[in-house]
Amino acid sequence: MKYEDLRQKLAQSRVLIVGDVMLDRYWFGDVERISPEAPVPIAKISRVEERAGGAANVARNIAAIGGQATLLSVVGDDEAGTALQNLLRQHKVTTNLYRDASITTTVKLRVIARQQQLIRLDFEYSPSHEVLAAKLDEYRAALAAHDVVVLSDYGKGGLTHVTSMIEAARKAGKPVLVDPKGEDYGRYAGATLLTPNRVELRQVTGRWADDAELGRKAQHLRAELGLDALLVTRSEEGMSLFDATGVTNEPTLAQEVFDVSGAGDTVIATLAVMLAAGESLAQAMRWSNKAAGLVVGKLGTAVATSEELFTS
Repeated sequence: MKYEDLRQKLAQSRVLIVGDVMLDRYWFGDVERISPEAPVPIAKISRVEERAGGAANVARNIAAIGGQATLLSVVGDDEAGTALQNLLRQHKVTTNLYRDASITTTVKLRVIARQQQLIRLDFEYSPSHEVLAAKLDEYRAALAAHDVVVLSDYGKGGLTHVTSMIEAARKAGKPVLVDPKGEDYGRYAGATLLTPNRVELRQVTGRWADDAELGRKAQHLRAELGLDALLVTRSEEGMSLFDATGVTNEPTLAQEVFDVSGAGDTVIATLAVMLAAGESLAQAMRWSNKAAGLVVGKLGTAVATSEELFTS
């Protein structure tokens, strides 16, 4: 597909993203001395940044590439939830964020000095059952208006009903892509595609000695779960796509790896929007590989823009 034709298709593509969202806060500063109170560095903060993280980062990646992104999730009824909503509006993401007064919005606070992360502080609570049940009803109602579904699981409780969500998407004839978490992949059975990284896959299948053994384990898992495909991201070894026809490998395109935060979000976002635009799964993987190579050269949760993707 020609670039201009693809851009037009991307502009018409509609992706529904559901999952755990978070607000990534970055405090930038410098360290010149050690605290007299304890043997820890003192960071003098000079700049603060906020970015959309988790499933929200998937949504903003889709918007940055040129697709239409709708995000369905749960946040706290607090300042961080409002900040996240405002960020997403700036990124032209359509949001449907349920406010749960019983929790606080998940926040990851990173203190960075001289381009090095000194510490990360996490604030997180699981949403209530009542809010999650209401979100499931909204999800089912939204399926008809979208081309592809992404379920972004960060293990924070937002995808408690993931099995029902997959069933509903497939019943509606929508491809459903899942970024998995944890060791129980049975809950993702019936999905179109899973996108584990190699560390996450090892938690489920155990280690492999070589690519041949990886292939056997991956194909066994794919068949066992009834998946159309399994995409394994392998850091410096690139990506491997396992489907009924065999395996397709893509070498890494990263020129310089600066920060891998959010790279998995970029991969599944690019896959989803390219599939929604009519690209084949193999071609969508190539675009995802290129996008991932761009974002790992940036600090923190970042995006690959359509300009970067089509001109680099």
